[in-house]
Amino acid sequence: MPYQKVLTIQDISCVGQCSLTVALPIISACGMETCVLPSAVLSTHTGGFTGYTFRDLTDDIPAIRDHWKKEGIRFDAVYTGYLGSSRQIDYVLSIFDSVMNPGALKIVDPAMADNGKLYPGFDDAYVRAMAALCARADILLPNITEACMLTGHPYQTCYDEAYIRTLLEKLTALGAHTVVLTGVGYTDDTTGVAVYENGKYSYYKHTRLPVSSHGTGDVYASAFVGALMNSRTTFDSARIAADFTVRCIERTAGDEHHCYGVKFELVIPELIRTLGL
Repeated sequence: MPYQKVLTIQDISCVGQCSLTVALPIISACGMETCVLPSAVLSTHTGGFTGYTFRDLTDDIPAIRDHWKKEGIRFDAVYTGYLGSSRQIDYVLSIFDSVMNPGALKIVDPAMADNGKLYPGFDDAYVRAMAALCARADILLPNITEACMLTGHPYQTCYDEAYIRTLLEKLTALGAHTVVLTGVGYTDDTTGVAVYENGKYSYYKHTRLPVSSHGTGDVYASAFVGALMNSRTTFDSARIAADFTVRCIERTAGDEHHCYGVKFELVIPELIRTLGL
């Protein structure tokens, strides 16, 4: 496998296991040169902390992009996570067009909503901008809430396979080639991921753990990118990422002092072994 250069674009929380503090070590451990473009810097993430600092880096992005163009820097894949504004989305689209190698993979996690609601600070205009970014993606990694908002499909907490298939079809109609839909559970005690690729539906189910943790979506997406760039199929990458995320939650459960993320670092050796690195 050739040595590949992956760019990930999202915010960085100096403390808190999410966003770039997750993506950089996980993708690097999977054998990729991992380059970063921080969209903002926070002292901590926003879940469970108060009084955190926030530095918006939107105005720095064009100069960074232009410097890469001047130096002839190109990337084999790009993975986008949380983007703080429609302006940032526009800049990401310009990066797609200017510093990617021919055939580079574009993987978009439209991190903007959960549990039926948009994250604070986002509105319908942001959803429309994100839909334009998703239309340019090769692979989308939304949860069910994000999928519904992107497509205008009614959000439901109780659903069947037909509902999920309709969501997947509508997402690909936006323009994305492949969709990996996370948090899909058809029974109360299970959850999993639904993959829709070339008109084919597949599903990977695992046990639903009775805890929730901040940053697990970022852990999942980063492991998925790492597996995919190691020539795993989309479905195998989705399965590997799901198993890795579950193990991270399991290794953290019971530690009442570690409530702000999952101890993914302890499980990276297992991921490396799974990928045969």
